[in-house]
Parts: sequence; structure tokens; C-alpha cells
Amino acid sequence: MEVILKKDVDNLGFVDDLVTVKNGYGRNYLIPQGFAILATPSAKKVLEENLKQRAYKEKKSVDAAKAQAEKLNGLEIKLTAKAGEADKLFGSVTDADLAEALAKEGVQIDRKFITIAGGNIKRLGQYEASLRFHRDVIANLTFDVVAEA
Repeated sequence: MEVILKKDVDNLGFVDDLVTVKNGYGRNYLIPQGFAILATPSAKKVLEENLKQRAYKEKKSVDAAKAQAEKLNGLEIKLTAKAGEADKLFGSVTDADLAEALAKEGVQIDRKFITIAGGNIKRLGQYEASLRFHRDVIANLTFDVVAEA
């Protein structure tokens, strides 16, 4: 029996996959639970059209993410923080601080998609961050943490 998955199913497939399962598994579990629908010829055509539209939308979002990532080229970010002896910060610099600094430079990104190497920053210096604009578009950024004057 061929079915089209409507939800991810462990050890079987992902959303919108066309899979072949045993009749009882499909009829008694997948379809009643709402995990799948029967793969009729009309359902296959609808699935094919949905996948085409999704590919087009996906391409547009990837292009927009690449444009945002291009803005990072040549961008120098300097975060200022209060520092004490031996370049130790009072508090820490987090991904939220970096997201705020990037927003001032015209690069909009949610702090959830920023990963600072080593987590929170507790000392002055130069650091690396990974910014995920899209599942396929990840950019690296080097920034400095400097002491307030």
C-alpha cells in the first residue's frame, strides 16, 4: 500500500514522502492517526504540485538569506562592555548583544540563530560567531569585544 506522509514518522519517512507500507500498518495506524493519506492518483498530482510550489518558495527564501549573509562581508562589529582587571568583563556579552549590534548595522537576525563559539563571552578580545540565516545559509562573523572608554 502506498501512502503519502502528512507528519514525520520515525524509521519511515518525512512529511510529503511517498512510501510503501504493509496494508495493516497503513490502514490501522498511519491513516487513522492522521500520519498519512492514501496515495491515489489525484493525491499524487496534488503532492507533485505542492512540491513544485514549495521548491519555488524555498529558492526565494534562500536567495533572501544569501543577500543578508552578503551584508556581513567587510562588516566590523565592536561590542563595548565594562571591564575590570585582566580584561575580565563585568557581566557577559551574549548572542542578544550581538543581534542588537547587527541590527544597528542593517542585518536583521533573531538571536536564536546566532551561536557564539564558547557560549557567553567573559573577557575582552576577538571572537567568532556562526549566524544561521536559513537551513542552507550559514555565515561566520568575527567581532571584537572592547572596553568602554
